Amino acid sequence: MSIQQLNPLPTVSPADQAPKILLVKLSSLGDVLHNLPIVWDLRKRLPNAQIDWIVEEAYVHLLEPLKTTDAFKGIDHIIPVAFRRWRKSLFSIRTWREFFAMRKQLQATTYDVVLETQGLLKSGLVCALAKKSNNAVVAGLGNATEHSGYEPLARMFYTQSVHVPLKCHAIDRSRWVMCSAFDWPLLNRNEESPLFYPNDFVAQLPPLLLEGLKKTAQGAPAPYVLCFHATARAAKRWPNENWVELGKALFSQGYQLVFPWGSPEEMKVSALIASQIPGAIVPRAFSIEEAYSLVAHAALTIGVDTGLTHLSAVLGKPTVEIYCDSPRWKTEGYWSKAIANVGDYKKSPFAEEVVQAVRVAKTA
Repeated sequence: MSIQQLNPLPTVSPADQAPKILLVKLSSLGDVLHNLPIVWDLRKRLPNAQIDWIVEEAYVHLLEPLKTTDAFKGIDHIIPVAFRRWRKSLFSIRTWREFFAMRKQLQATTYDVVLETQGLLKSGLVCALAKKSNNAVVAGLGNATEHSGYEPLARMFYTQSVHVPLKCHAIDRSRWVMCSAFDWPLLNRNEESPLFYPNDFVAQLPPLLLEGLKKTAQGAPAPYVLCFHATARAAKRWPNENWVELGKALFSQGYQLVFPWGSPEEMKVSALIASQIPGAIVPRAFSIEEAYSLVAHAALTIGVDTGLTHLSAVLGKPTVEIYCDSPRWKTEGYWSKAIANVGDYKKSPFAEEVVQAVRVAKTA
């Protein structure tokens, strides 16, 4: 790995220290999920470390299953931040009161290591606000990867600027920064497959019984397939007619199709697609906490490159990820045989390719 060392600092030794570590990954849903493995990586090597994570308030629930308990050691403290909300009301007294409360939390602990895996100016600002020991290592991204947002000014707040390959999976990118900070050999994804959530967390999730969802004689949900068609960028969407063709094929196999949405416009698209597929439903809006249950009990999740599709992949559930206008190498699920990835940058897959991927994910 290539590291631009801004200040000569002593190497943090995991053998004789229990460092206090701050993880800075603020958003968004998929990015936070793909940063989870470094919590497990750190715990494996530094079981007595204090590990805190600062994250946008909307994504706190993604981290709560990894909070340290009597039976499990993961994240010690989750520090919520609300940059997205604050920027809409910069002159509000409440905004500044909340900002100073957040800063107080950041300065309640003296951190030995800060891992900034976002590469944005606002996440660099968080590094500056955090209280750090005299010899603290602040490691962050030294360059952009292709098709990723990056703000070079963030490097001003690092002591180590870590240069990663231009084509680097989101998980590997975080691991590069972590290994640089601790002077560890770069982790091999084949030897240390990423971990996300404890197995017992996934197993204990209750089903989410939505209106219109069919039930078995025992009252449990009948087999259903989640279809996440919506995404923030229109170019990443898969054509509606493909969803209809796929939905009809899955209906003929005994599945009920569910088309979630996140905005009024997306709900209209969900309704349009569902109206052409027998038995398909458009559910009510649901929270991230409810999304865990909905995904965990689905027979299969199919979706474009968006956070909720990645949630299914990190939960280890049968998943088909559809890439239309983003590169597969950046976020594709590679850690489970139950994950099938189709399409690629500027290579939207045909419906038959997705049908074949469904067979792969279902039989894994």
